[in-house]
Amino acid sequence: MDKTSESEMPAVSILDLKMSYGDKQVLSGINLEIQRGQIIGYIGPNGAGKSTTVKILLGILEGYQGQVQILGEDISSNSIAYKKKIGYVPETADIYDSLSAQEYLTFIGELYGLDFEVTDRKARRLMNLFGIEDAYSARISSYSKGMKQKVLIIASLIHNPEIIFLDEPLSGLDANSVLVFKEIMSELAAQGKTIFYSSHIMEVVEKISDRIIMLNNGNIVADGTFEQLKEQCRQGSLEEIFNQLSGFSQHQSIAGEFIGVIEE
Repeated sequence: MDKTSESEMPAVSILDLKMSYGDKQVLSGINLEIQRGQIIGYIGPNGAGKSTTVKILLGILEGYQGQVQILGEDISSNSIAYKKKIGYVPETADIYDSLSAQEYLTFIGELYGLDFEVTDRKARRLMNLFGIEDAYSARISSYSKGMKQKVLIIASLIHNPEIIFLDEPLSGLDANSVLVFKEIMSELAAQGKTIFYSSHIMEVVEKISDRIIMLNNGNIVADGTFEQLKEQCRQGSLEEIFNQLSGFSQHQSIAGEFIGVIEE
């Protein structure tokens, strides 16, 4: 395949994706095409099917029905080639905190096929840019939550992936690092990288996403820019749109009852 046709190929193509756990259907026939260079806000209430979709795309969950292609490759082939082009920051990660950041990041780099020296140089420079190079040789168990999150972000990007999946990536980051990270995402998208951004912080999703896709009960219930969704739902913020489309409207009454209980 020539480079021109490869660059025009969708980053992700999903056709009639279904997934069940026993009698419970989690995905009910998802159809989705994602072009390169988009920042996708991937949202939905707990249990909507977001994590299941991402795990299928990452190739760590089998037993689905339908067709899924990543960068033109059908993932059912069980090839690991496309996985080398993916970066992932999970919401909760099992990080080897008995290792130093140097040991952990060079290990991750080598898993992706990078030379040790190349990975070591890149990792040290990226730690420096995040302001934590002094802790490069220290055990990760001594790190703060924000420092660990920075290491996870570096690990997800060090091999220069084509598609990046981010689940609550700003957790624990200080304000300056959040600004840096948002700019990194914008520049990666401008280079043609595709970013799936999943978060419960609607303000962030609203501001950074080129396209917002919302799942509810295993179905896509919204797909468009923030302005398109706002026009469709006649709501002012993504949080209000989210509540309308997910059918959740009891937040005020629940909060009122909560206050009532603590005042007893």
